[in-house]
Amino acid sequence: MERYKLGMVPGPTLVPNEVLNAGKVCFGSPDMEKEYLRLYESTSTMLKKMMKTKNDMVIQTGEGMLALWSALKSTLLPNDRVLAISTGLFGSGFGEMATSMNCEVKTIGFGYDETIYDLDIIERAIQEFKPKMITMVHGETPSGTMNPIDGVAALKEKYNVPLLCVDSVSIIGGAEVKVDEWNIDLCLGATQKCLSSPANLAFLSVSDAAWNIIEEVEYAGYDSLLPFKDALKNGYFPYTPYWQGLAELHKACELILEEGLENVFTRHLKVASYCRERALAMNLKLYPVMEAVCAPTVTAIYVPENFEWKAFDLTLRADDLVVGGNYGCLAGEVFRIGHMGSQANLNMVKETMDIIENIVK
Repeated sequence: MERYKLGMVPGPTLVPNEVLNAGKVCFGSPDMEKEYLRLYESTSTMLKKMMKTKNDMVIQTGEGMLALWSALKSTLLPNDRVLAISTGLFGSGFGEMATSMNCEVKTIGFGYDETIYDLDIIERAIQEFKPKMITMVHGETPSGTMNPIDGVAALKEKYNVPLLCVDSVSIIGGAEVKVDEWNIDLCLGATQKCLSSPANLAFLSVSDAAWNIIEEVEYAGYDSLLPFKDALKNGYFPYTPYWQGLAELHKACELILEEGLENVFTRHLKVASYCRERALAMNLKLYPVMEAVCAPTVTAIYVPENFEWKAFDLTLRADDLVVGGNYGCLAGEVFRIGHMGSQANLNMVKETMDIIENIVK
């Protein structure tokens, strides 16, 4: 198996030993031990604090995409209208997922090198289309961008759209998330990005309005949210919970809150700024080049001139560094440095940029 001294991909991120060790315990049966319920409740409380919400928290066994499917399948029926706001691969993917469920989908597509800037377009679409749900992505990791949520949230409230569903997987724990202030009904997260825990759990906050719709839809399946509504109160989960994974997530949340959320956010901003300044100093071209909000968790850079991506990637790996490639229209054109979670570390980013500079020069 290939191992590299510097792993700077934008997730799954490097997992600290404290987090890994938290799962190396001989636990009992989670569906029979009250200790598991206490751990679930404590972890939920910490996630709520990080996401600034009083809404219920659901923690599921599975990678981050599980939360996306759970949110859609548990609240949507065929022919329901979904307004998908897209600024990249995952934003358009939301619409494609809803389409596969036979929903009526209208996608508002901004450029991959843009963040949401024209609320008038969105407002007209809400007025005309009258969606049941608005979907959007907080952090588009392929583009290295971060969308503002508050403007869309205000429109959701103004026109009484029943549901706002936001993918914050790559932002939670790296930048501010305000679920209650932004009126988010379903805010989706996962362990493998800024939380720097193994890629084994997905989680999401669920508003009271969302629970009402979930109860009406009555979707049944492994990814159903409905069985989690009273799971903690009843001490009964729909499938065997992953105790080790929850213990790892609990420790990951502890580390972030012990450092302090504002300190964590400042650390991400400082590292992101340093990364981009170094890239510009070596005449690399940042993506996006247009005015857009760049995410503090990932920097996207055009592949250097006179390099093909595959050759550049192999050269980096030969120097013990692995970074993120890309997807869709950005594949082979733009690579990404993931300075999120444990990798939002100035020494790691400095060493990363030193290696890139040596290769470019």
